[in-house]
Amino acid sequence: MTARCIMVQGTGSSVGKSRLVTGLCRVLKQDGFKVAPFKAQNMALNSYITHEGLEMGRAQAVQAEACGIEPSVLMNPVLLKPHTDKNSQVIVKGRPFGSLSAMDYHEYKIKLLKVVKECYDELAKDNDIIVIEGAGSPAEINLRERDIVNMGMAQLVDAPVVLVGDIDRGGVFAALAGTLLLLTEEEKARVKAVIINKFRGDLKLLEPGLKMLEDIINRPVLGVIPYTDIYVDEEDSPETERHRLLQKYKIHEKDIHQQRPLHIKILSLPRITNFTDFVPLGEFDDIKITYVSGGPIEDADVVIIPGSENPIESIEFIKARGWDKEISTLCQKGAVILGIGSSFSLLGKTFTTNFADAPIKGLGLLDVHIKLLQKEPSRVTGEVESGLPYEANILSGTQVEGYRIYSGEITMKDNAEKEFIKINGNTNGDFDGLISQTGQVIGTFVHGIFDNANFAQKFVNYLKSLRFNESVMDKTYSSFNFKEYREGEYDRWADVIRNSLDMDMLYSIIGITNR
Repeated sequence: MTARCIMVQGTGSSVGKSRLVTGLCRVLKQDGFKVAPFKAQNMALNSYITHEGLEMGRAQAVQAEACGIEPSVLMNPVLLKPHTDKNSQVIVKGRPFGSLSAMDYHEYKIKLLKVVKECYDELAKDNDIIVIEGAGSPAEINLRERDIVNMGMAQLVDAPVVLVGDIDRGGVFAALAGTLLLLTEEEKARVKAVIINKFRGDLKLLEPGLKMLEDIINRPVLGVIPYTDIYVDEEDSPETERHRLLQKYKIHEKDIHQQRPLHIKILSLPRITNFTDFVPLGEFDDIKITYVSGGPIEDADVVIIPGSENPIESIEFIKARGWDKEISTLCQKGAVILGIGSSFSLLGKTFTTNFADAPIKGLGLLDVHIKLLQKEPSRVTGEVESGLPYEANILSGTQVEGYRIYSGEITMKDNAEKEFIKINGNTNGDFDGLISQTGQVIGTFVHGIFDNANFAQKFVNYLKSLRFNESVMDKTYSSFNFKEYREGEYDRWADVIRNSLDMDMLYSIIGITNR
């Protein structure tokens, strides 16, 4: 089997390419095709760990889920994770290659072309259709020479291209026409149609512009996709998720005021990673989540410190805003402080990393020193330790599944804190994380713990009992199954895509006439 393909490129970053590919994958799956996503090179801090312990972009993992198949690093052979403004960790076929500057990577990129082609060919053997995603814009003419992710990729596998523009940010006609203007004649020939994304308003007012655009670019408009509140995991930053939550709270403002919501504040760190960890918590009716990049956090019931690609930068960011003092005060007043991934290390008195051997002063909430290690990522299963302090005991014995990118060597005196999760199979040690003697400060290297519906429900019960002094035995708060929710959202999104695009034209571009 040699798959047919279609490639989605954009006029710039964040125009909706990843979401659109996710929707197309579900549509094609619904129509009976065996389909897989592919993105040659992804720059993102929101990653996913496969069952083999290999790291890939989360967007391609989400797209694979929409296809109904297991995520594979074949779908994203090259992942770039920026850890400074000048350097990125380069991950090739799921394994760390090294840290390279932008210039060094640009020189090295041509050597990755063989890897990219091999991964694509492997996918193409087992699927009917490959939906390829570009990165940024094909009009970045300074990067054309060694391009492996936009038109270079399209040429490599002879892919037809649809070009997507974001009307919500303004200037979509200029963006589409301007992008085509900057392409070579060979590249232009690959662009078969354009899509306008994130439209709000009356389509009749837009229709005259669509006809004029088609005349200017000599390409048809495949469709206009409306702005929606449908949830699809984001890969670049929590901004879209923050906006989605704000819209949700605005719609349900009256209901929220009638309840006693728990206020969770998530620190929006400069190189925040895996912020999708917390999406399931936001779907509980009695939880209100805010992503905070500045200003006070003093009214929080819960403060979450998410993982970051640069924990040294994170602690400096926190201290520069005075959050370290606020967190200490909140902790004394009974708030819960949760550190996940690399930010677990920030909770201790001191920590060290690969980039700094000298101890760095942490938040001092746990009486430990943590040597942060970046070993091979792994998926893990386990259960929360028994006999946790006070209200946290409701979590005891709960089964969890997730993944780790970081781990650490923990130095602790006299069992000052209690172990949190017992890991099955003795993977990289027999436990993960710590919980303070007060039961209010929790740290773990395991991402994805709230995807476990039972754990998420018990965690909300634990928070409620702390905040409102309610017995967790007297009231059980409704559970939320995140996996079922995502599946429903993929179907909703597929309906929007199907109703917005000319499906006959889409299949014609793919090269399928009988279906």
